Formats: sequence, structure tokens, C-alpha cells
Amino acid sequence: MTKDKTIFIRNIYYMLAYAFTELRKNNYANIAKENFEHVHDLLAEILYKGVSAQLKRGLHREYVARRDCMPVMRGRLDIRGTITERVRCRNMLSCEYDDLSEDNIFNRIMKTTMTTLLHTDNVSATRKAQLRQLMPFFSDVDEIDIRTICWDNFTYRRSNRAYRMLMNICYFIIGGQLMTTEAGTYRMAVFTDMQMSRLFERFVLEYYRKHHKELSASPDRIDWDINMKEPCMIEYLPVMKSDIILHKGERNLIIDTKYYGRAMQYHFDRPSIHSGNLYQIYTYVKNRDANHTGNVSGLLLYAKTDEETTPDLLATFGDNRIMVKTLDLNQDFKTISAQLEQLTEF
Repeated sequence: MTKDKTIFIRNIYYMLAYAFTELRKNNYANIAKENFEHVHDLLAEILYKGVSAQLKRGLHREYVARRDCMPVMRGRLDIRGTITERVRCRNMLSCEYDDLSEDNIFNRIMKTTMTTLLHTDNVSATRKAQLRQLMPFFSDVDEIDIRTICWDNFTYRRSNRAYRMLMNICYFIIGGQLMTTEAGTYRMAVFTDMQMSRLFERFVLEYYRKHHKELSASPDRIDWDINMKEPCMIEYLPVMKSDIILHKGERNLIIDTKYYGRAMQYHFDRPSIHSGNLYQIYTYVKNRDANHTGNVSGLLLYAKTDEETTPDLLATFGDNRIMVKTLDLNQDFKTISAQLEQLTEF
């Protein structure tokens, strides 16, 4: 299997498939059987299949406010604009109306993403040809400046819920673009650490949701174990929200996933676990186990890097166990699955 940034490209597909359940449907099934030389070639194939399926359903349309001059009334009359037209001796009405249009934020992002892939060296000629076949369907859609996209502000309803996965794929493709020294052009990054961190977290969560429903895997808010007689204090405390909590009877395992280019920190060439991460999981565990039952454990789960030393720790702090482990994504997926299965023994 081909690697990209030390992770098998096929495993990146499996991670995406768990993170976005849409990819496990029939129209994407053959992707896992193909070999991809570059990760953007994989993403181009996913986007091509996703956009093709959306075109069969029809592109999402939204009402867009427009203003135009016309001989007959449409929508609302713009008095000031109409007077201006009469002063110019033009027998036209200035109207404001709502038009149901395909030129909306979702379709603009898809068109911009496909255009980006067409100018990317790591996408094969075959897949570029496939994407070009789709472009005429977006003739009425404008492109968008990627710097203006607010990825966390999208609202999905019944009419556009199929776009959720497509927007996430677009995020991975263009969210990591970097400006070049040439004005108006971009170059492609493979994945930023922030993108991979989100994917890694979502992958682990959805893996346990799919294969271990009995563990009720979910992110959860953790309350501070403080004296509530001082209500003014809690207003200034940060919100604690875990990445994943697994439940087994009365026992809980809090998992905090981490994806870094370097998993260890170094002081005078001496490797150690990131202190902030350890403090964080310790705080989560101790506040979750407010009654000191010892039924709450913590796990810092790092994605394995190329470093010679990788985090590996099992320690008991009071009544609670805290572990630090690594998940090697640079293996066959069956081995990755086996590693995740071992973590359910808590």
C-alpha cells in the first residue's frame, strides 16, 4: 500500500469511512479496492462519486435576494430605484425579489474544490477528466475565496443533509491550502495537524460506536468537582468536554486523542509526555470521579509518529488509572482494529 506522510492511504480512507458513514454506502464501496499514489487522488475519487450522486438528486437550491429592473412587477417594488429609472426616462420598475438559486455556499465550495483539484499535480489525469465532466453542471455557480469560508457555521437541514459529508471532504482538500508567493494562487498541503487531529478523534469515536454499541461511546461534558456554595467561581472555569467516554457498567474510560507531528516533548534531549496533555487527562479523570470510587480511568491516545520513542505509560494516581498509548496507523487495518480492541479492556 502506498504511504502519504507515513500513513497508508488506504487507512486514511478507512478513517474517513468511519468518520463519515456515507462512505460505507454502495456507491463508494469500490474505492477501498483501488490503489492510490497520493492522498489527494483518493479524495478526488471520493468527491467525484459524491458530487455525481448529488447531481442525480439535484443540486441544493436556496432563495437568494436579488434586485433588478424589469418592465413588469416582481416581488417588492423599490421606490427609490424606480424613481431613478423614471428620471432617466426609462419605463422600468426596480424590483427586489427572492430567486431560488443553485449559487449558494455549499455548491460554491464544491466547485472551488473541484477547480483546486484540477490544478493539483498529485491528482491523476483520469480523475481530473472525471471532474471536468462535472464542471458544466456548475455553470451558474460562482467560486468562493477559501479564506472567507467559516467551516463551523454550516446549517444542515433535511433538504441539504447529504452535503455534510461532501463539505467535510472539501474541508480536507482545501482547508489546508497555503498561499504561495504568487498573488492569487495556492499550493496544496497534504493534511494539517489540525485536520488530522479532527479525523483521528472522529475515527476512534465512530469505531467504538459501530463495533461496541454496549460501550455507549460519546463525547461528554465533565463537571468541575468544586464547592457549589461559591457560584461566582464556576463562571470563570473553562468547560471540560472529553473527546470520547466509554461506559462499561459502573466503569468509565475517558479517551483524549492526540495527533502531533511529534508525540513527545524534549528537554535536553530527554523525551517526556506533553505535560499539558497529562494534566488535562488527570483533571478530567479526577473531576469525573468526584466520589473517589476508582471506577474512572483515563487514556491519552496518540497517533504513532516516526519518532524512536513513543508514549507508553500505565500509572495509578490515587484510585484512578491513567494510561498513555499510541495507535500505529502505519499498518494493515486489521492490526489497527486489534489495537483498538485491546483498549476496551478497562
